[in-house]
Amino acid sequence: MAGLIQRFLPNHCEQTMALTKFGFIVTGDDFIQHQGTERFSMKVVGVRSASQGPAVAREMVAEGIQLIELCGGFGPVWTSKVLEAIEYKIPVGSVSYGPESIDGMYHLFAK
Repeated sequence: MAGLIQRFLPNHCEQTMALTKFGFIVTGDDFIQHQGTERFSMKVVGVRSASQGPAVAREMVAEGIQLIELCGGFGPVWTSKVLEAIEYKIPVGSVSYGPESIDGMYHLFAK
């Protein structure tokens, strides 16, 4: 399979990836973590509530983050609010869970 994929990718693809700064926002507890290499960095920010997401996303955009991923705790409503808060300046994706995970998610997040 790898050979098949390599036939369709330009030889310079590995060296020219435009994404160098990635952000991830997760609900749970407040924290900030940085990790990466010379060519790629990731900032992970934990928040206690999805309502903190828009402000964190604005900070990330100001810092030069190029792409933000939101944990599944944001859901479609807060994902939309994050996009609006950053004025759609960069892509924002969100993790989602299928119906087979509903019971497990309930047990994790029910208070």
